[in-house]
Amino acid sequence: MKRLCFRHGLVLPVLLAAGILLSGCFHSGGVIDPPSQASGESRTSQNTGRQLTFGIIYPMVNATYEMVTEKAEAAAEDNNIQLLVQAPDEANLEQQIRFMELMIKRGVDGIAIAPVDPKALVSVINKAVSHGIPVVCFESDSPDSNRDAYIGADNRKTGTVIGQTVDRLLGGKGMILVGSGMPHMLGYGERLKGLQDYLAKHTEIDVLEIRHNDGNEDYSALQLEQMITDHPHFSALVNLDFVSSSSSVLVWKAKGLTRYNIALGFTPSLTQALDNGQITRIISQNEQNWGADIINTLLLRSSGIESPERIDTNITIIGESPLPTDRDHHG
Repeated sequence: MKRLCFRHGLVLPVLLAAGILLSGCFHSGGVIDPPSQASGESRTSQNTGRQLTFGIIYPMVNATYEMVTEKAEAAAEDNNIQLLVQAPDEANLEQQIRFMELMIKRGVDGIAIAPVDPKALVSVINKAVSHGIPVVCFESDSPDSNRDAYIGADNRKTGTVIGQTVDRLLGGKGMILVGSGMPHMLGYGERLKGLQDYLAKHTEIDVLEIRHNDGNEDYSALQLEQMITDHPHFSALVNLDFVSSSSSVLVWKAKGLTRYNIALGFTPSLTQALDNGQITRIISQNEQNWGADIINTLLLRSSGIESPERIDTNITIIGESPLPTDRDHHG
């Protein structure tokens, strides 16, 4: 199977090898404009075995999203689905809007997007839906849009779980630094709010500084290094996004740090960093399940079959035993 990356605004299809199309209960969700001739597919009915085309739009290129793509490719191949994957090198609202417009023009059968700005993308998400194209958001939501479903964990609860994890590590006292991604991305704001609310209510832990990386790995590393320089007596670093998490591993290696480092997102590289001591805990939203959930949800929606509006992928802590049902709070 040939796999192509989407960068610098280029729109290139990932054409998956044909599998066996799901039969019987799946049917077309309506007639929309045909795709460009480049696809080579006509929109015939389900029982003639036409191939569906789904698009996935990421905020930026990142190892976690590469894992999601691999899982989505496997699920798509099983169902004879052509997959279009697009991601700018760095987080970019204008690029996400352009990717959406191109997919609408092509007439894809479904779109999954992790929106970098939930409000700015409402109109183009609604435009896709008005053209008969199901849209699902994943990782971060656009709740004011007409999107069909949201796939991912509860981000406010994720922030709370991160707060509980830091609480246990520091015994309810200490000073932390926080790295996050794009300030307008709803999921990141919800994680930060969940973290701050928990710490304020249940601990004496102080947040010394919060910095945003805007989805840029080089900038993220510089931001983390600057925070560490400005606050050398910090007790722990908390990362609320994938970019900060991966950048923190490089900073920990370069500086030989032994402070607590809490990462977000499950990838083999972060797991290796956990084994090597650069990461203390990983908070995962079970990202390894997003790809299959995206394909399955779009397959149902594009076939006119109802599916849950919210698919909660839950939260897993890697590096310690699961959270108890009831815990004692400090103070």
